[in-house]
Amino acid sequence: MNNKFLSKTTIASLAIITAVLCACTSEKPVSESEILFADPTIFVENGKYYLTGTRENGGGGFQILESDNLENWHYYNEDSTYFILKSEEQTFGDKGFWAPQIYKENGIYHFFYTANEQVVAAKADSLTGPYRQNIIRPIDGSEKNIDPFLFKDEDGKYYLYHVRFDNGNYLWSAEYDFDNDSIYKNTLTKCFEMTDAWEKTDNNIWPPIMEGPTVIKLDSVYYLFYSANHYQNPDYAVGYATATSPSGPWTKHPDNPIIHRDIVGENGSGHGDLFMGLDNTPYYVYHIHNNDSTANPRRTRIIPLKFSKNDSTGIYDITVDKEHIIIPHINQVK
Repeated sequence: MNNKFLSKTTIASLAIITAVLCACTSEKPVSESEILFADPTIFVENGKYYLTGTRENGGGGFQILESDNLENWHYYNEDSTYFILKSEEQTFGDKGFWAPQIYKENGIYHFFYTANEQVVAAKADSLTGPYRQNIIRPIDGSEKNIDPFLFKDEDGKYYLYHVRFDNGNYLWSAEYDFDNDSIYKNTLTKCFEMTDAWEKTDNNIWPPIMEGPTVIKLDSVYYLFYSANHYQNPDYAVGYATATSPSGPWTKHPDNPIIHRDIVGENGSGHGDLFMGLDNTPYYVYHIHNNDSTANPRRTRIIPLKFSKNDSTGIYDITVDKEHIIIPHINQVK
């Protein structure tokens, strides 16, 4: 998620298994012009939306699309071959380019992403790149970690939320050294364990998975949005937890999940990001399964969010406007 929102509101066998699991909703016709970005994120700047995410198979790097209305998109400069960050062009990684985030500070654009199951940070003078590294390395190469999200608190401290592997995927936070693109390892904190039924439904044969973090702060409370279940599971979904500290402890909302196939009507709905629209509406961009029997390539969706402060808890109850889901399309001509 980009700073503008904060300022306004302060993975041939798995496919077979999925085919067995996925007969869950009625098959819907799809358009070949639909956008096929997984783990998507949208950055808003100068009256335009910029969308990037995991390309099919996570190969090559990252591309970017531009729009002024969320529905109709085109490749930046109408060039479908352009990459804002490309493999082996002064960047770390040669495979598995997943889950990006664009963050801007002091006129510099910072691009956080996953490659080779490592979290990486690159920089550019332009939103549309090309993003490069002065020193080609991951942020923390000591062990595998994926799905970065950088959050800056009001006191100027930075926190890197991400996923680490330990008999499953779990969310962690760590204070971040912004100048050196590294974490303070002594601050590494596991966010929470898998505790709720929706996080690992009965049809999930995989280890626990919680991933795809986004963090915002509202009225001195931290909101951590995350996805759970395996992405190939039709019950992949989004929920959130709150805390009074960026490092937790976190309390999961009792009405989780807020995005799920039973709510939005499409399988595998999850792993995205929040952004504030040009209409001052908060949105969540996410991916769904390609169809009712196959997860990949995943399709992109955008849904409005509704925030309602609960007077008894002081916490915002967050729901989605399922009647106004946006299906973004690529149009080669503006």
